[in-house]
Amino acid sequence: MARLALHLDLLKEFPNLEKPVRERVGEVFAKFEEATHAGLHLEKITGARDDRFRTIRIDQYWRGVVLAPESGDTYTLLRVMGHDEAYDWAKRRKASVNLATGGVEIRDVAALDASLPHMERMARSAPERLFENVKDSELRRLGIDEHTLPLARVLTAPFQLEAARGLLPPVQWDVLYGLASGMTPEEVWAELGPAIVEDVDPHDLDAAVRRSSDRVLLVEGPEELMSALAHPFDLWRIYLHPVQRSVVEASYRGPARVSGGPGTGKTVVAIHRAHRLARTGGRVLLTTFTSTLADALESSLRLLAENDAAGDADEVLSRVRVEHVDRLANRVFREAHGGLDLLSPQRERQLWEQVLEELGLDFSPGFLAEEWRQVVLARKVETAAEYLAAKRTGRGRGMSAAHRARVWQAITGFRALLAEQNLWTYETVTEEAARLLGEEGSRPFEHIVVDEAQDLNPGQWRLLRAAVDEGADDLFIAGDTHQRLYGPQVSLAEVGINIRGRSAKLRINYRTTAQILEWSLGLMRGQSVDDLDGGADSISGCRSEMRGAEPVLTGLATWQAELEHLVHTVRSWTEAGVLPGEIGVAARSNRVVEQVVAELDRQGVSARALAKGNTPEDEVAVGTMHRMKGLEFRCMAVVGAADSKLPAPKSLTPEVEDPGAYARDLMRERSLLFVACTRAREQLSVSWHENPSPFIEAILSP
Repeated sequence: MARLALHLDLLKEFPNLEKPVRERVGEVFAKFEEATHAGLHLEKITGARDDRFRTIRIDQYWRGVVLAPESGDTYTLLRVMGHDEAYDWAKRRKASVNLATGGVEIRDVAALDASLPHMERMARSAPERLFENVKDSELRRLGIDEHTLPLARVLTAPFQLEAARGLLPPVQWDVLYGLASGMTPEEVWAELGPAIVEDVDPHDLDAAVRRSSDRVLLVEGPEELMSALAHPFDLWRIYLHPVQRSVVEASYRGPARVSGGPGTGKTVVAIHRAHRLARTGGRVLLTTFTSTLADALESSLRLLAENDAAGDADEVLSRVRVEHVDRLANRVFREAHGGLDLLSPQRERQLWEQVLEELGLDFSPGFLAEEWRQVVLARKVETAAEYLAAKRTGRGRGMSAAHRARVWQAITGFRALLAEQNLWTYETVTEEAARLLGEEGSRPFEHIVVDEAQDLNPGQWRLLRAAVDEGADDLFIAGDTHQRLYGPQVSLAEVGINIRGRSAKLRINYRTTAQILEWSLGLMRGQSVDDLDGGADSISGCRSEMRGAEPVLTGLATWQAELEHLVHTVRSWTEAGVLPGEIGVAARSNRVVEQVVAELDRQGVSARALAKGNTPEDEVAVGTMHRMKGLEFRCMAVVGAADSKLPAPKSLTPEVEDPGAYARDLMRERSLLFVACTRAREQLSVSWHENPSPFIEAILSP
């Protein structure tokens, strides 16, 4: 019985096709399993370099390009193109099996053959060649085959390798790129993932396709086909590159962490890790720091479980609890104490002002509140002696012992008011929940997987540490401190989580084009960022293999002109075939979000604020930069990026009051813009009126 596979490059490009064409593709392949080779009308291609390529008629103009194995029954749909383009694409290419990974590869042989003579002539006069110190045997061991090896041997500069990206299979290009970057063959292989142990038959395409889960989706029946074609973007998001798979499938003797720049797949790894642990039978918590992100994680986890042919989706999902960490704390607290009275920010400030007035102290309420959160709560300080000795990393304002004594007096008074009035804050609820779990004989979970870990505060880490016994595969942590928006700077070791020797770093961005990534990384260049483990983090080396349009930066005279520019931009994307639900608009404040939604609706563009829940496919998603964490869109517009809006004046602690808090607030505002821009997959628009944000001005200036 014939079986259909969908190449992930097809899924990535499928949304760009017009709706009637997408529907017709579904109709043609819906009965694939029952069809015979002849019944499918798979046509051979005259003059093809690989006679295993076939075309299939979609309609009068459109054709599908299919890879048909010489033996076996798995047929892979590679592309859907116009008639002439499809035949030209197929004639130029060959399929092969990578002897290192065992996966199927497609390469542009015609372009490679045409380029090689010129490269050979250039190499004759070059003083040295790029890979002259790497033996042929090492290259072959890493999967470089007889088609790629001649090109590798005549490369003389990295820019030539960059130019050859589109000619080579992605895994082989990755290998050469790693070697050109100075990595040893062992380091390159460690990044690519483990080799296939069994012997690989270079002629068995059927087995190679089945082995290529990082590039190919095997479709089980017409229902799964239609689901895949209806949600190709979602399926693209949950598939793993080999380096990601090695992190997911590893066994760890204790807490482990994966880090990496935006779009490198940390969230995908976290979802797969939770799914894998649940399949082993353990009770798993998949958590993050906001309800919006938790909803997105749950949706992706369900999609993964439902597309996993190896297990019962309902059974696996029943073993995973997906909830954000504050909800976990609230649940544990309420189970023990019942209801609670949460302190509002306004009421908290009033209490600090009351304490200051009663004690006659010369501190600001904001400074004391930050000192309480960043030092006392973060480091679990309980006594005056502990406070005098406590680290104040990142606070910026030094204090004498006498000053500390007065601050401690104020904090003691504030705590007393909380106790007298039975008031709680999110932080104290979390600390109490951690205490309750620590006293229980059994833990509620056997494994915990944390996404966007950089935004958790120390109390939340103590809660998670108390929710699972220490042991193998207890905590799996995914995050990027360059995207930190919340939480004080504290190392995991300080909250009882030791990840030393169990860290992995992802460097390849699978979401964002190289142009968008390069521009966004410029926002963070020169900034010092910690790594959650007492050291410094870096996103140097983060790269994207996807090419696309440059970000569009637009300054306008007025806010109304900027809104009109946004409407024009969104319409241009939808007219190009982008679904409204694949478009995101980010702003710094809720007020601006409301104005954007109102203007889009007034202009006939359906839009919905993310604060009201997930947006359907026919509505543009509009949200604050905070709300955009963990989300991604084909096209992204960042609006209101003016110096009067970003950094948001009300979100900055006055520098004279608390230099440390001011620096941290400024970094958070910069990270917000970085996060918003890196939500874009294909196109990014950034706009402002009057003067641009200083974060953008620094990039615009020569």
